Amino acid sequence: MTDRKELPPEAVRALAEAEERRKNAKPIVLPVELGGRDGPEPVRFGDYEKKGIAVDF
Repeated sequence: MTDRKELPPEAVRALAEAEERRKNAKPIVLPVELGGRDGPEPVRFGDYEKKGIAVDF
């Protein structure tokens, strides 16, 4: 990775601001899904399969 001393001052400041925002960010609380599928969300992969029937979005 590039040493931060080699970066322009604006980039160093932006990295510091981003790090501060990440440190102060609240964790995302997602509701528990009841009766959902096991494993990764199939919609992200563009298709859905259940009981041998595949549906392509």
